[in-house]
Amino acid sequence: MANREELLIIRAARAGQAAAQLKLGERYLFGGAGLPRSLPTALYWLDRAAQQDEKDAWLLIGSHVPFETVQQAGEPSKLCVWYERAFDAGVAQAGLVLAKLLLGQVGGAVSDAMRQKALRALQEAAQAGIAEAQWLLAQHIGHPGDSTTVPAAASPADNDAMLEWAQRAARSGVVQAQYALADHAWATTDYMAFLQWALPLARGLADQHEASRQWDVRDLDLLSRCAHALYRGGTYEPAEVVRFWEIVAQQGDREAQCALGLWYARMDESGRRVPAIPGLANYKKAIRWLSLAGEQGSVHAWYALSRIYLKPECSQRNLAEAQRYLEKAAQAGHGIAQLELGSSAWRTRRHHEDNDVRAAYWLQKAVSQGIAEARRLLEQAAVRATPAAWAKAARQRLTHDAADLYPLLDARIELAALFGLARSEALLIDLPAADRGHCLVVDIRAHHPHSKRRLILVQTAEERKLLDRVARLFEQLDCGPDGPEGNYRQRLYRLKTLLGN
Repeated sequence: MANREELLIIRAARAGQAAAQLKLGERYLFGGAGLPRSLPTALYWLDRAAQQDEKDAWLLIGSHVPFETVQQAGEPSKLCVWYERAFDAGVAQAGLVLAKLLLGQVGGAVSDAMRQKALRALQEAAQAGIAEAQWLLAQHIGHPGDSTTVPAAASPADNDAMLEWAQRAARSGVVQAQYALADHAWATTDYMAFLQWALPLARGLADQHEASRQWDVRDLDLLSRCAHALYRGGTYEPAEVVRFWEIVAQQGDREAQCALGLWYARMDESGRRVPAIPGLANYKKAIRWLSLAGEQGSVHAWYALSRIYLKPECSQRNLAEAQRYLEKAAQAGHGIAQLELGSSAWRTRRHHEDNDVRAAYWLQKAVSQGIAEARRLLEQAAVRATPAAWAKAARQRLTHDAADLYPLLDARIELAALFGLARSEALLIDLPAADRGHCLVVDIRAHHPHSKRRLILVQTAEERKLLDRVARLFEQLDCGPDGPEGNYRQRLYRLKTLLGN
């Protein structure tokens, strides 16, 4: 409760006496003697006193009232004048608040002259050792107004200055600057610099780890990146790498789960042993983490599991499981897994006739990912569609009336013209059975013993469109000798008759 003296000061301040307003503002600024400390109330009375030319009022505002308090005022921009005067009088802290008011954090139009003055004030505050000013200055060099990251500065000189101030702020304990410098180093693949700023932050986060904690995405990224940077650098404490990855993996991050699984398996993404990781493999833990990563769509995790289940030293070795995970990886888009499935099917095509179709499917997938070995094998397994000269000539000679009269024969000639079928192939191919989606299986050996089975790839929209149209035409029809088209001799006779040869 205010004493008699303070009641008199309050009464005089309310009556408009500048000295009383200054004294009352000072009392609220520091608290004590019956009045609580209240920065908003102090700012109110000091502002009123300053408006009556009380120099000490704006000096007190510039020295002791922070930006956060000004921000809550009714019209913050009107208070800039006091911080400007305090800065001109040599109060470095006032320069920081002035810069924050003028450089876009409060809003309002600012002249170029005032913006330049704000930057000069910010620089002087930074040179005075105020860490917050150092960090804010780093953000405004080159790209004024960016307050979240270290910006890509407009020139090499600006870039050097920005990094210097950011480093000063970081060394002074500004956590945002430390994060920003870590991000900048990561983006430029400077892992040594990254670890300089990120590792102390990561260790602090790991020390605060609790199972029930809600983690920020930025912090999880930092821990994961630290683990990768330490691992890549080759000089690390294994327990620390595992600790970082486990925290992130427990939060459901699939990349960390995959990395942790590979670590426990002592292998890289291609399944090769990594001698640099000390100790024996722990396949039980590896399978656990890789399975979690795979369930979230990690193709590398599925492929690694296929390698683990093949290892003789793995107590859970299981060839069927290895094949199952290899197929999962291939289906998810793993190029090497697709190549392995394709080459395996091609090698065993004599054991199961349709393995050539399976081989072409997976090899096509692997080729689309740029795997040269897959292209070489695919050229052995299947051919590309090339127009057949005889069929193109036949289509030119076939009249519209004849095509309308014999639509099935016309469709077979059109198919031969695009896919390069021989005459016997065109007349005998069973269209519904031949179309496998990714390829056309040309196999007429049952009716033409001297022919050979071959695959033709379906690669273009034109090829797919024709196959779909022809398939609809032959749908529900018997394409064999007992069907409406008759046997091979009848079909051949009809073709020659229509073509006049």
